[in-house]
Amino acid sequence: MKAAVLRFPGSNCDQDALFGLKTIGLEAEYVWHGDTELGRVDCVFVPGGFSYGDYLRCGAMAAVSPIMSAVRDFAAKGGPVIGVCNGFQILCESGLLPGALLLNEKQKFLCLDVWLKAENRDSFWTKDCEGLLKIPIAHGEGRFICEDETLKEIEGEGQVAFRYVNEKGEATQEANVNGSMNSISGVLNRSGNVLGMMPHPERAVNPLLGGDHGKLILEALLKVTV
Repeated sequence: MKAAVLRFPGSNCDQDALFGLKTIGLEAEYVWHGDTELGRVDCVFVPGGFSYGDYLRCGAMAAVSPIMSAVRDFAAKGGPVIGVCNGFQILCESGLLPGALLLNEKQKFLCLDVWLKAENRDSFWTKDCEGLLKIPIAHGEGRFICEDETLKEIEGEGQVAFRYVNEKGEATQEANVNGSMNSISGVLNRSGNVLGMMPHPERAVNPLLGGDHGKLILEALLKVTV
């Protein structure tokens, strides 16, 4: 199985993404933002960083890069796409996912490990995510928001993939580190093939690097075909 890791000016987690995907056994290659085709790939990883320096809004400029047209076509055909951190922002700005990401509630950059709970266990991304996951975050604008009607829809349709929780699995105010609506840390599109999340599963694939809970998410890619 082959993965495309997108690269934008300002991406800084593209190497982490490549490493994480290769760690779970995928072949992976970089695809430049100015390209118009993904090539023969089976999945797409939109990595974190500061695409275009986070000018305008985080992910707004990357969302209109040439390669994103190919990503939208790939997703429309059911291809698995994951966007992490800035990649999540790009997917929202591209219209591939609902909602938006704003400045963290306390207006501070956060870099720490958080606990997640898989909310929708019917998705191929999350069905093997039993128990709680310890995954690192590193973002300044990760507060998920959306209109009330959209929130009602994504909650009702099972599009909430992950929530911030404490070590007991409780979605408390303290555990919701950035103030996201309903403690949401990851969302799915209606078809379930596109996942966006602020925590970095690609940075949690080896116990020597602090933990390997991220593998449970990324290894989902080994079980799907386009």
